[in-house]
Amino acid sequence: MAKRFVIIGGGPAGNTAATHAARLGAEVTMIEKDIVGGAAHLWDCIPSKAMIATGGTMARMGRAAGMGLHEIRTDLDLDVLASRIHSIESRLERANVELLASQGVRMVQGTGRLVGPHQVVAETPDGLVEIEADVVLLSTGSRPRIPDWAPVDGERVLTTRDAYPPPQMPEHLVVVGSGVTGVEFVHMFRSFGCDVTLIVSRQQVLPNKDPEVAAALEDDFLSRGVRLLMGARAVGVEKDAESVTVLCDDGRQARGSHALIAIGSVPNSDGLGLDLAGVELRNGYVVVDHNCESTVPGVYAAGDLSGKLPLSSVASMQGRKIAEHAMGHQGGSQRVLDYDKAASAIFTVPEIADVGLAEADAFAEGRKIRVTKVPFSANAKALIENDVRGFVKIISDPATGVILGGSIVGRRAAELISVIALAVTAGLRVTDIHDSLLVHPTLAEALADAAE
Repeated sequence: MAKRFVIIGGGPAGNTAATHAARLGAEVTMIEKDIVGGAAHLWDCIPSKAMIATGGTMARMGRAAGMGLHEIRTDLDLDVLASRIHSIESRLERANVELLASQGVRMVQGTGRLVGPHQVVAETPDGLVEIEADVVLLSTGSRPRIPDWAPVDGERVLTTRDAYPPPQMPEHLVVVGSGVTGVEFVHMFRSFGCDVTLIVSRQQVLPNKDPEVAAALEDDFLSRGVRLLMGARAVGVEKDAESVTVLCDDGRQARGSHALIAIGSVPNSDGLGLDLAGVELRNGYVVVDHNCESTVPGVYAAGDLSGKLPLSSVASMQGRKIAEHAMGHQGGSQRVLDYDKAASAIFTVPEIADVGLAEADAFAEGRKIRVTKVPFSANAKALIENDVRGFVKIISDPATGVILGGSIVGRRAAELISVIALAVTAGLRVTDIHDSLLVHPTLAEALADAAE
């Protein structure tokens, strides 16, 4: 008898687990209430990158004179932008549904919950559906965190999901939160021509990133007219018919036409019946082991709900590993997920990407490293494209030459970091990159130069 594999939540983790488990012979049922592909993915990640792409095109048009062209005027059409975002979301959801159907996955529209370790109930438009399960995967994602002091109304005080795009383009946007999401919104709306103020609770944007990387982004923001309130923690928002004022704990204030709250997310663990099944939680996240299995055998959690890195790529990999583990699959890679080797990117301009060991962390640990850095100002392709901002930094072991990590700031950093990510995962040496015969002229040549 085929193993019954029930998935609650159709995001990147759930989708990948469903297709892999089905290929391995499982009888798969997926329960999803909103959008197949994941709310955090298709309602957050994809729309934000689509808006950033539009803003990037506008910025490139503004630099036309540097390419020997007359300056090109661009005007943003919010309705067309909203339609474009909806079209992308719809196409991706349709592709997800078609793939799942081709694998024989049973789709149930509704909200799922556990009523025991191996019993799931789905609340559907047609009533309750009881499903027996040998394996359960919880992948219900997360939602934007809204503090008590923020009177979010979806019109002038926004969460991230209210801004893809917003009901009206802000004249002056105050962004609260200087993490990855916050700085992407700063870049995005500044590209659209909005005045932007960023509330930074620490002494640098991107507090968990390399200080040199953060400094490069801060310099770019300042050069574009972004106002930075450093070391200011937001504690309140006042609003009237025409403006909002963000109040900070040190008495400073930031006034604008709109405010955007981007201070993290909350796991969607409520209402899943986890207490009935005996699944342990910590701060709302499901406690999992290295196989993403919870404290209850046969019950797994992945994606944002697992409390690991909140990246779609990580969620997808978790889904694949869960399917293999739950199905007892012995083929393929049995390598345990190493979250420290996950590549990540920030889609500002210049883009920011990193992977593996960070320079600051290495020094804090007293670890000996070799750091090599090459600016894009020395790269022919960057000069050709009239954008020499940023650099490539590679961190390696001075004794063996093994690549331990790296950071890239600059054009197409999110694509280029894949080379360093592969090197970190595979334990390659700097000579492996330096000795590669790369295409000329390309931005990738900066990787070989940094590895020299």
